[in-house]
Amino acid sequence: MDYLAFDPTTKSLWVPAGNTGAIDVINTATNAIHQISGLPTAEIQTGDRKRIVGPSSATVGVRTVYVGNRADATICAFDAKSFRQGKCGHVPSMPDAVVYVASTAEVWTTTPRDNTIRMLDATSLAEKASLVLEGAPEGYAVDAKRGVFYTNLEDRDQTLAIDVRTKKRVATWASSCGESGPRGLALNAQGDYLFVACTDKLQSLDARHHGRIVSSVPTGNGVDSIDYSPSRHEIYAGAAKSGDLTVIDVDRTGHLKVTARITTSTGARNGVLANGSVYLAHSVNNELMVVSVTP
Repeated sequence: MDYLAFDPTTKSLWVPAGNTGAIDVINTATNAIHQISGLPTAEIQTGDRKRIVGPSSATVGVRTVYVGNRADATICAFDAKSFRQGKCGHVPSMPDAVVYVASTAEVWTTTPRDNTIRMLDATSLAEKASLVLEGAPEGYAVDAKRGVFYTNLEDRDQTLAIDVRTKKRVATWASSCGESGPRGLALNAQGDYLFVACTDKLQSLDARHHGRIVSSVPTGNGVDSIDYSPSRHEIYAGAAKSGDLTVIDVDRTGHLKVTARITTSTGARNGVLANGSVYLAHSVNNELMVVSVTP
């Protein structure tokens, strides 16, 4: 499991479940699970081992949830309430993150194997444009008000800002994560501060002033994606290697403070906040770990 997505209109958590060839949709109010099964899977070689891949990323659009599948390099639309599958679009390389961009009615997908971001029409899922980068894109955040898409170059320790209308890069900032590179991204509601997850720390960058690092706090080791709550002003960082969830407060000036460190389990990561709980993907045990963060 990689990118989970919470749909607040239906209170549903969409969990693309990779090698099972399924998407598990969880009603977070009742814990009932609806499974969309029979999706493509494929065996691939990763380094010196083989593994089965399938649906791995989800993003919420308008009455639609888009799911990226690594097996057949597709982005498919699903009705958010009936779960019926609609149109699919094909991309030339395996998709990683899949992101709905409301201001342009597009679905953007990062394809790190060919160092590219691809932009698809949200209705037809036909590719409209692409942007080739000099490194592998990892993570995302979207500033809907200013029309900016953020991603990292994991192998170059950089964070990029891209204009969603012109499809051109407007800024490149040093992530300062070191050799392991930057991973997940999140943005505060005003778009002032961009939060960059390194594998063992979290940083706040001033998005209005050239990506200056405002604050940094340690997390457990093995952080990938993160989530941010605009109403709580909190960031949730699940660390797979150290097996814990770090809760981080963000003040008005972008400074960070660790307020809780909760023991989870080795392998639990990529937490998403839904209905007062953080749901962490725990692929090692074929499960989701649910951590209550309600005061």
